[in-house]
Amino acid sequence: MAEILALVEARLRTALGEPNARAAVTFLGTDRIEVLRFIDGDLVRYATLGMSAQPMADPTAVLADPVKGPRAELVLSVRGGLADTDQVLRKLAVLAASPQVEGLVVAPGASLDVGEPLWPGAPFTSVLVAESGGLVEDLELDAPLDPVRFLPLLPMTPNEAAWKRVRGAQELQEKWLSQGTDLRDPLRRSAALD
Repeated sequence: MAEILALVEARLRTALGEPNARAAVTFLGTDRIEVLRFIDGDLVRYATLGMSAQPMADPTAVLADPVKGPRAELVLSVRGGLADTDQVLRKLAVLAASPQVEGLVVAPGASLDVGEPLWPGAPFTSVLVAESGGLVEDLELDAPLDPVRFLPLLPMTPNEAAWKRVRGAQELQEKWLSQGTDLRDPLRRSAALD
């Protein structure tokens, strides 16, 4: 586990630079989850560290495989200086612990809801999990371990989350793209949905 997390942190540092802050959260019955903060110009990027220590298991499986299964970390990018986005640290740790706590398999297209604003004044209570491989490349591990995927999180307003449940993640992303939605704006309004 420690060896995997060292490789994950090295991959994050290669892609995002040196973290300028980190926080750790431990939930009862789970491994420690850290959230690292990186400053990249006017962007603030938050990345979890610890979610990938254990493979995510199918919640219907009788026994969880301790070796095989998808592994991931979460990455959130927002524009700095517009809101107190550092308050998202604990919420990201909660999301990163959800595979251990709730038996979730976090994958692209999924919605994750924290039930309250992601940070003070945020119009978002949930996120859409996007495809990996863009900002931080997947980290290949020795067989039979699955690679670690770095999954971007896209904040969703409650209206967008409801629309996504009906129309799907792909259509929501196309709607954002067609409207030129700045998904990194921590105070943005909901996209116009028909």
